[in-house]
Amino acid sequence: MILLPAIDMKDGRCVRLKKGEFSTVSQVADSAVETAKAFAGAGAKWVHMVDLDGARGGARINFTYIKEVIEGSGLSVELGGGIKTREDVDAVAGAGVARLVIGSAAVTNPEVVDYALKRYGSRVAVGIDCLDGRARTAGWETDSGLSGLELAGRMERKGVKTLIYTDIATDGMLSGPNFSQLAALQKAVSCDIVASGGVTTLDDVKRLRDMGLYGAIIGKAYYAGTLDLAEAVREAGPQQ
Repeated sequence: MILLPAIDMKDGRCVRLKKGEFSTVSQVADSAVETAKAFAGAGAKWVHMVDLDGARGGARINFTYIKEVIEGSGLSVELGGGIKTREDVDAVAGAGVARLVIGSAAVTNPEVVDYALKRYGSRVAVGIDCLDGRARTAGWETDSGLSGLELAGRMERKGVKTLIYTDIATDGMLSGPNFSQLAALQKAVSCDIVASGGVTTLDDVKRLRDMGLYGAIIGKAYYAGTLDLAEAVREAGPQQ
């Protein structure tokens, strides 16, 4: 199982939120690229980055810092947030992002997913962000009208190979992942699944690994010190 330690960017700062609520924003690190280098030093091969300003309003004010990580960390960068149009897809892919995560547009503008898949194939993932099993959009602020499983099925039928599943209720709360929802998603689709939200302890990592998940995102647990990344990488197995 690959581990993707996370860097969320807002106004050029490395931050974390609780349950995706912008009112809870707090800075957790001084430098995105130095943080990413520390991830690499712990054995990670990937970093999951989120452009929170892009997700909420579409502004790419964090792109300079994201490109520094792409060019200077030695990690493969998975990036989500604000990828809503064909132009966004090309801009992110052209910057050297290894995997681009389409979120809200998978619901509101699904032809963007078709375009991305045609151009970039396996470099495309779809982010499914759920609250009480319902998929949310627009920085998690709007109910999509779909369940997470319905959206996952639609994306699988389009040819999406990787899904990033975030349980909003557990995100940033250090309360453990939503294992039951992840198991339901595993049964519903054959896509590679990356678990996001609530990963807190080494036991969480082991349990996700034993479920056979493709990957897991490590966010608040790293910054709060509840999880040693190097130890987690060893338990997760070979990284790629």
